[in-house]
Amino acid sequence: MDLINEYGDQLISAFWTTIQLTALSAIGALVIGTVLAGMRVSPVPVARWLGAGYVTIFRNTPLTLIIIFCSFGLYQTMGVHLAPEDSPTFLVDNNFRLAVLGLSVYTAAFVCESLRSGINTVHVGQAEAGRSLGLTFGQNLRLIVLPQAFRAVIAPLGSVLIALTKNTTIASVIGVAEASLLMKTMIENEAAIFAIGGIFALGFVILTLPMGLLFGYLGKRMEVAR
Repeated sequence: MDLINEYGDQLISAFWTTIQLTALSAIGALVIGTVLAGMRVSPVPVARWLGAGYVTIFRNTPLTLIIIFCSFGLYQTMGVHLAPEDSPTFLVDNNFRLAVLGLSVYTAAFVCESLRSGINTVHVGQAEAGRSLGLTFGQNLRLIVLPQAFRAVIAPLGSVLIALTKNTTIASVIGVAEASLLMKTMIENEAAIFAIGGIFALGFVILTLPMGLLFGYLGKRMEVAR
């Protein structure tokens, strides 16, 4: 309790940063992953190859390497920045947004594969019926296939979101002040490794357990009857 009393405000701030990283990265990954899933089932061979190449590369690249590339490669080497340079919090904001970018492009590969498995559960006759009505590939995908695919993979997408929440700890390598960076600081300052580890383990359980229960419930509730 002494640790919680002493570091209470910092704990709240660190876990709030973790929540922000998770939410923003989840939105980015969902958008990119949906586009990639469409590319992977596209009738255009080049689109399928590009989608498959993206998934293969990012699924097999360590997230730490991607986050470091975003900081040292994009910002320090190429001069790409995602925050206004004249801002007094430029470095903090820029590192946070680069972390969101890295988490988004990495997680998008897993979203894509989950969503593609959902697309494969949609009966081919429904897509053919859409084409017979004159719908284009994009309209068919958007109006007929994707709504059913999303309902079929709610639980797997929940697992991806839980993994993303835990993966936000990697953002500490570029100085983003999320939970694991504070844990490292506390371990360096306090002789209570097990207590500190327990506090942060409990924090992540509080974040991820409701997600698992919610997505499990939604997956059963919205499952498409076959």
